[in-house]
Formats: sequence, C-alpha cells, structure tokens
Amino acid sequence: MEKKYYLYILQSEKDKMLYVGHTDNIERRLIEHNNGFSKSTKPRRPFRLVYQEEFPDKSGVAKKEWYLKNTAEGSALKKNLAKLNLGP
Repeated sequence: MEKKYYLYILQSEKDKMLYVGHTDNIERRLIEHNNGFSKSTKPRRPFRLVYQEEFPDKSGVAKKEWYLKNTAEGSALKKNLAKLNLGP
C-alpha cells in the first residue's frame, strides 16, 4: 500500500489565524496540535481543520507547503482555500 501525504490548513478558534503543515496522518496531527505538542501552535489552541489536499509523495506536499508559507501568491491562495471551507 502506497503512503499518502496531506497538506492541511488549520484555523485557530482562539484568534482565527491560519496554520499550514503536512503529514501522513491528518487525524493524528490535528490531535497533536490541539494537545499542544507543536511549539509553534500551542498558544493558539484549539484548531479546526479547514482544508486538506492529498499528495502521492512527500516532495510534492513539501513544495506546496513552502509555496503557501513563503510567497505572496501562496499566502493569498491559503486564505482563499480556507475561506472556501469557512464561508464568508
């Protein structure tokens, strides 16, 4: 069975900030974020999943994560992807 990777966008229910990451297990990763296992997101708990996208390889998902975090176009896309799932 081929391993799959997922890009995810979380939104803090505390301050509405968005967080982008990747994993091979979204359910586990969301639990880790909400239990404070990630230093960068611990103060913004709790989170909800607002977007996910599947990738066949780790390289592709890492490139997309970098794009969303490090480019102006990616930042705008991140907000739009989250907005699609949150509504206006």
